[in-house]
Amino acid sequence: MGGVGIRLVRVMDDVNEWNKQIIEEFRANAGKVGGPFEGMPLLILHSTGRKSGVERLNPLVYQPLDGSYAIFASKAGAPSNPDWFYNVTADADVSIEVGADTVPVRARVAEGDERSRIWETQKSNAPQFAEYEQSAGDREIPVVVLDPR
Repeated sequence: MGGVGIRLVRVMDDVNEWNKQIIEEFRANAGKVGGPFEGMPLLILHSTGRKSGVERLNPLVYQPLDGSYAIFASKAGAPSNPDWFYNVTADADVSIEVGADTVPVRARVAEGDERSRIWETQKSNAPQFAEYEQSAGDREIPVVVLDPR
């Protein structure tokens, strides 16, 4: 494996370790975490890898929506969508941990006015999402709504 490949593996290992620590803190504190997520609504998305078939866990900021939840495929403004986005579009029946509860949900991509309304609210609630939008360039950051099943 070349130098770039080795660096990519190290970055992915760091991200996986960081996610693991957030998940442990989330579960130990009924959904509350500190650090960069302190005070933000956070959930853990359980999805199935579309290629691997392996369960994937992703801690994500969410926006509550009258009994549903909106999550954002921002990938911190990267030019590509996160893997979890492709997993939930391949198999929409997923589950989430919110606080101490596990909730079965069905994922759908918000479009049009619904997406705009949710996205503008998120940028107002968490200004870093406006920065992600700028960094993403031509990529429109997908908004995914999770409706309880």
